[in-house]
Amino acid sequence: MATDALDMVRAQVGLRVAEIRSAGTRLSPLDLYARMDAIRQLAAEHGLAALESLARRSAQFALLPGHRVAMQSCLEHVEEALDSRSSADGTIILAALAVRLH
Repeated sequence: MATDALDMVRAQVGLRVAEIRSAGTRLSPLDLYARMDAIRQLAAEHGLAALESLARRSAQFALLPGHRVAMQSCLEHVEEALDSRSSADGTIILAALAVRLH
């Protein structure tokens, strides 16, 4: 049952990320924020700490100048965050993101 729930969350997150990627530049910063916050909420509900951290940071980046580049980098780490098995993984993913963006 737990595996089924995780598969369902993976599918939902995958769909949401695909929608963000396909919409591209048509999404406003507020739309990007809302979509990433929805992913964050989904991750929080299912105890996916690394994904929750990444989505929270991504939502923040969505409101800043240069958000398109930052969002692309964030989306590239979603799969890693979904595969995370420890709370320390979230820190590692955010550190990798920070290095990539700076």
